[in-house]
Amino acid sequence: MLNLETNQIETILSNYIYLATGGNGQVYRTTTNPAIATGDGVAMVYRAKGRIENMEFIQFHPTALYEPGLLGQAFLITEAVRGDGGILRNKSGEAFMERYDERKDLAPRDIVARAIDNEMKVTGTEHVWLDCRHFEKEKFIEHFPNIYEKCKSIGIDITKDMIPVAPAAHYSCGGIKVDEKGRTSIRNLYAVGECSSTGLHGANRLASNSLLEAMVFAHRCFEYVSQKVVNGVPPSQYRKTAPVPEWNARGSSHPKEMIVITQSLKELRQVMSDYVGIVRNNYRLQRASRRIDILWDETEELYRSSKVSPQLLELRNMITIGYLIIKSAIFRKESRGLNYNTDYPEKSNLVQNIVL
Repeated sequence: MLNLETNQIETILSNYIYLATGGNGQVYRTTTNPAIATGDGVAMVYRAKGRIENMEFIQFHPTALYEPGLLGQAFLITEAVRGDGGILRNKSGEAFMERYDERKDLAPRDIVARAIDNEMKVTGTEHVWLDCRHFEKEKFIEHFPNIYEKCKSIGIDITKDMIPVAPAAHYSCGGIKVDEKGRTSIRNLYAVGECSSTGLHGANRLASNSLLEAMVFAHRCFEYVSQKVVNGVPPSQYRKTAPVPEWNARGSSHPKEMIVITQSLKELRQVMSDYVGIVRNNYRLQRASRRIDILWDETEELYRSSKVSPQLLELRNMITIGYLIIKSAIFRKESRGLNYNTDYPEKSNLVQNIVL
């Protein structure tokens, strides 16, 4: 563990370890995830030779608020707005969803996100519009007070103006492979929440499943480990049989110029957003793979020669996450759920997990 006060690595021994490190949306240019969603738990387990699966299934929320120049976490415009009658319109003001799905604006997230992505590419724009001008103002404020206030804060009057929206990385369905008790492939290591791959989401997440994954599986994990603690091996015996060497920072220097880290992060997000986003193909994936390999080599060299910092650790983990998403997408020769590849537009009859 990196002690942020002393900038030293500290070793903490434990009989049982839970990972609840969340998602990895920050590998993309725009995401609904907070700044801490850098995939640290998944990256650590992969380096420890634990099993990771189905990382290609990244859900993109179709309607994040578009703010020019914004990077990182975007404000989420809930699907309930479309559920209440919000209409998606393109640059020309056309309600375009009827061209993509008979359910129009009520189609599933992946279909709506792909439709918006296509409209943006065809028209050369960075967003589409969500039209709520026909809503009764008082009803909108009652149902969506936070959205109303956010739009108002940036000069959007929902009774007169349409809301600019664009897809953003939202949720990772894959992750650390676990069983029904949250056990990973590494002894006494457990994972719960978005960093885990429970199988509940399949290839295309439903929103309520996150509560099931976080609460039910976390409770199962707690009950299972609690019983093991009651009947298990005393901590002192574990310390005798599992020595951990001290962190050796000799020969390392202070981190290089921060511009090296920030530029590598910018490149990573650009590669992932442009080549490994909502719609993929073999050429884009191979191109992304080559660029991630370069970033990987450069960052590992920086990691070996510099003293650790939170920014460097997160960059290293995010590059690992990018690598896992790309490799999983390359291995899946079909379009299933959230993985849409124009070179393999059909769903395969063979259902398989991509395990790395």
